[in-house]
Amino acid sequence: MMRLFIRAHDLGVKGEAGIIARLDELGLDGVQLVTYKCLDGITYTPGSLTRERAAGFGNAFGKAGKTVPLIGAYFNPVHPDEAKIKNGIAVFRDHIALAKELGCDNVGSETGSYNGDKWTYHPQNRTDEALDRVVSVFSELTEYAQDYGVYVCMEGAFGHVCWEPAVLEKAAKRIGRDNIRFIFDLYNYLDGSNIGKMYDILEEGLQRFGDRICVFHIKDCVINGDGSLRQVGVGKGVFDYERILTEIGKVCPDADLVLEGTTGDDIPFAVDHLRKLF
Repeated sequence: MMRLFIRAHDLGVKGEAGIIARLDELGLDGVQLVTYKCLDGITYTPGSLTRERAAGFGNAFGKAGKTVPLIGAYFNPVHPDEAKIKNGIAVFRDHIALAKELGCDNVGSETGSYNGDKWTYHPQNRTDEALDRVVSVFSELTEYAQDYGVYVCMEGAFGHVCWEPAVLEKAAKRIGRDNIRFIFDLYNYLDGSNIGKMYDILEEGLQRFGDRICVFHIKDCVINGDGSLRQVGVGKGVFDYERILTEIGKVCPDADLVLEGTTGDDIPFAVDHLRKLF
């Protein structure tokens, strides 16, 4: 049976008690957790998340019957500023080491862009050098994660180094470890040039990654007059979720779905829209 989650920092509250209360109000199963965005006192620096703090969160969530399908420790592995890459790797490693205490086996990131903090398309993203750097960084992380029994989850996006499912699969095969999983975000693979092929991209992702997909990010969008895309609350755009969930269910009947970027009053509408389709 599919389960429905949301990014914790999209709820508009902070701390375990506030997050759990809001999840209960909305009837959601848990959160994708980005600790430094939703827990007071945690910053995006190595060592900020302690084992005691992680265990406190995990215990509170477990007692409430809530789940964390993914820990987001996103960083840009091809950032032009090497110091930011080193910081991102160190924070990611912290979350690998404390994943079990937080109640999760999966720690994930996207594959980055040479545009640095903008995370947008750069021609250098689609070079052999870029893919080599991504493979090198994630090889190190998957090796580290094996000692903790944790999966490293990779997410592709149109403007990033792994810009289509085939490139993400190529990177994973080069890394060659069993503890790689995938985050599938259909919206991430789209822009104005290929939105007409969205269901082909969905089918390709399902065929390439199958039950190795740890979470599906659930988004929606509208097409602007100039052909560009603009994200909107789920159920208020062009995505046919009856079709999408049917296709996901054929390959991943127990899929974990994570609302990402749906906030405020759009959240209960999205939850109701998706629950009806379940």
